[in-house]
Amino acid sequence: MITQIQEQIISGRYRLTQHAHIEMADENIILDEVFDAILKGKILEDYPEHKRGPCCLLCGKTKAGKFLHVVCTTALSVLVLITVYEPKLPKWKTPFKRGGEK
Repeated sequence: MITQIQEQIISGRYRLTQHAHIEMADENIILDEVFDAILKGKILEDYPEHKRGPCCLLCGKTKAGKFLHVVCTTALSVLVLITVYEPKLPKWKTPFKRGGEK
């Protein structure tokens, strides 16, 4: 699945939701950082039965060393980046481990 997601990014078959744009602007995340995170990332959680369609949460590191989380679709010909954010307390203890709040 990660290979398919990475291929969609490399081939330019992606789009960002308005929510992803807003989150990126709020956290000063640029698109190149999102690409870095996806191309170096791994899937943390898979949601094949999500009510809005199959998607996953992946985590990757940018060239600057910042961890990003990306929630994206997994079953469409075009990758939809649903949201992008830096994993932080209290929701995330580490970039790979959830905190107490969901």
